[in-house]
Amino acid sequence: MTTTFADAPAVDVRGLRKRYGTKQAVDGLDLTVHRGEIFSILGPNGAGKTTTVEILEGYRHRDDGHVRVLGQDPQTAGRDWRARLGIVLQSANDLDEATVGELVRLCALYYPAPRDPEQVIDAVGLREKARTRVRQLSGGQRRRLDVALGIVGNPELLFLDEPTTGFDPQARRSFWDLIEGLRDEGTTILLTTHYLDEAERLADRVAVVRDGHVVALGTPQDLGGRDARRALVRWTQDGEPREERTDTPTRTVAELAARLGGEVPGLQVLRPTLEDVYLGLIEEPIGAGASTATGDEPHHEPTTTAARTIAAQTSEVLR
Repeated sequence: MTTTFADAPAVDVRGLRKRYGTKQAVDGLDLTVHRGEIFSILGPNGAGKTTTVEILEGYRHRDDGHVRVLGQDPQTAGRDWRARLGIVLQSANDLDEATVGELVRLCALYYPAPRDPEQVIDAVGLREKARTRVRQLSGGQRRRLDVALGIVGNPELLFLDEPTTGFDPQARRSFWDLIEGLRDEGTTILLTTHYLDEAERLADRVAVVRDGHVVALGTPQDLGGRDARRALVRWTQDGEPREERTDTPTRTVAELAARLGGEVPGLQVLRPTLEDVYLGLIEEPIGAGASTATGDEPHHEPTTTAARTIAAQTSEVLR
């Protein structure tokens, strides 16, 4: 059976490797992101997330491995391919003297079929700031502008790198609604975040990366396997603490109550959260090989969405 373009994954990575000096930042990583899904990459600082995403975006060369993004190799793909991507970076400080409206309209000009810039400004909640200079925005407003610049090109694949840093709780939830709406319209979204509740709310699937490779993959509900998601029932019996893991905590509690005469001393029913599972996956005893450093990937000066867009388009023109 022949695989059509529409059936091919948005991201297909096999055996990805990247080394910086003696540090193996990415070590045989495999990853598949299906079209139309929100896929979240989780992992501690230094796990290789940033390097992996930069390779997928085409801004960093790999040492080895098979990589296809929207059907093309990011190392050799050209201008048309770049126009199909949207990128929201961790930080931005570009064109501070431009207004919000000017910057969004400018970025729209670099894409063949952009969204309406005015609709984008409304979607990210910056209508009242459309005439405000970028340098005058608050941190949360600046982050919303970053999102606007990432989606104004109407991308097939949107990279979101810590997108809600600096958002207040209400703004985060409004942003989540926006991202879910983009997914429902068919946009594929690759999200990196340190907010586990964000990944649990948004992601269709989650990959946990540690030491440069994927250690767990699944939906937020089944990540880590069935045992990791079983409820823990704790109680006290004959003065001693007891506990039992179970798939049916209600039945277990009922059986305990019947056995103990109605009341179950010290009863607790604990259901593991995504955070509990995640921490269990990334933690291991000292000396077992886990990376505890937070700076094992090289520091790069922040490159902004607009700057990357302009630089990419300019380099293509000059070829």
